[in-house]
Amino acid sequence: MSATAAMGLTTQQKALAINLDPRVYGTLAEIGAGQEVARWLFRVGGAAGTVAKAVSAYDMAVSDAFYGPTSRYVSKPRLVQMLDHEYEQVLEILGTTRGDTTEFFAFADTVAARNFAGTNECHGWIGVRFQTDPCGPANQVLLHVRMLDREAVAQHEALGILGINLLYAAFFTYPNAETRAASLLDGLTSDRLEVDVLDLSGPEFDAEDHRLAALFLVKLNLSDAALFGPDGRVLQPSEVLRKKPVLVERGSFRPVTNTNVDILDAARTRFATDLSCGETDIVSIMELTLQSLFAGREHGSVDLQDYLGRVETLAAAGSIAMVSDYFEYHRLAAFLARLTDRPVALALGVSSLAEIFDEKYYRALDGGMLEAVGRLFKADLRIYVYPLFAPGDSEPITAVTWQPPYHLKHLYQHLLDNKRIIPLDGYKTECLRIYSREVLGMIRNNETGWEGMVPDAVARIIKERELFRSR
Repeated sequence: MSATAAMGLTTQQKALAINLDPRVYGTLAEIGAGQEVARWLFRVGGAAGTVAKAVSAYDMAVSDAFYGPTSRYVSKPRLVQMLDHEYEQVLEILGTTRGDTTEFFAFADTVAARNFAGTNECHGWIGVRFQTDPCGPANQVLLHVRMLDREAVAQHEALGILGINLLYAAFFTYPNAETRAASLLDGLTSDRLEVDVLDLSGPEFDAEDHRLAALFLVKLNLSDAALFGPDGRVLQPSEVLRKKPVLVERGSFRPVTNTNVDILDAARTRFATDLSCGETDIVSIMELTLQSLFAGREHGSVDLQDYLGRVETLAAAGSIAMVSDYFEYHRLAAFLARLTDRPVALALGVSSLAEIFDEKYYRALDGGMLEAVGRLFKADLRIYVYPLFAPGDSEPITAVTWQPPYHLKHLYQHLLDNKRIIPLDGYKTECLRIYSREVLGMIRNNETGWEGMVPDAVARIIKERELFRSR
């Protein structure tokens, strides 16, 4: 890559640096929010040395003629079609004459900015395919963004700044991957844009772990949540959850145990029964928060290997994994309700009820606990509660026998009576006495027997990769 980036550059300075680099040359294709990225390059001067072509194929028939047919115009497949066409074209036309001295690129975006009525989802896909050496292989960065400005002109402006930041990050090095991710919002704030997918590919990123890139998005407030499939791929939350019933289990998953799996299985079965749908129709997610990653460590510090271990074991258990910045349950519920118009449910153990009914977490809300409960159970949300054996008890504590603080007992009973909090049955009794912290202690102390407390695939990956050994 080109010379090391200077921190704190303005958008204008970044655009000019791109234009003044004699090796950088390519095309820009922008659909849906003007040609704001190209506009920056032309505005600062020197664009003749950078821009081979700038195009905006707004008409669907014209767009299809360039890039081929598509079922959705604002989508990742469409963005990849655009990059395929533009990158191949620039190599075909210019590769022979200037390929030995040029690092070619193709930039593209397909965006749905605010419509005139203000009724649409404002989001888009943005990407760049680029070389880091003349005649070298291609690398690629794809972003999915949500545009949060209320006016279309402001959304256009934000998109232009983000595009210049992305181009600059492609051709100029940063001290580390986290700093590079943070640079995407230079000149912007998370109140204007949210980046919920950062997809890296190509030899330039072979040494990087895309799961860390997703973590950085959440940690840096570029996004509130990151989603991973069982195959480890980064997923677009709005695409996965759209028009689907959603079930989320929150935990530390250090490691994921048979109990965690049983909680999700029992809740999914009950949820499907309540909705009169198939279990496969439900999107099931195991979610952990940044707070659980920070727990016991210096503020703002995450043990990256510990984090990756948790994500890997969740994948081994066959689960979709989520990392979120939603410690409060009502914020998690609001996030999920925004992404789907179908019912949402949470699955948790009895011990987590104490967190929900702990008023100290709601001091920032004017309405305190009542406001938090109102927000949490908005949009038909329900909570399925898995029983728990307390040490020395002969009978498990259930959602019915658990006791909230005395002054909240009538509120809690109201939620039980109206089936907003629902006791789970159909669970495996042998799972009730398995505790993640005990399994973790056995792993660290090189004890035997913990293998039977976790799914077989999880036990294998813990042993093969020696996960969770450090304290």
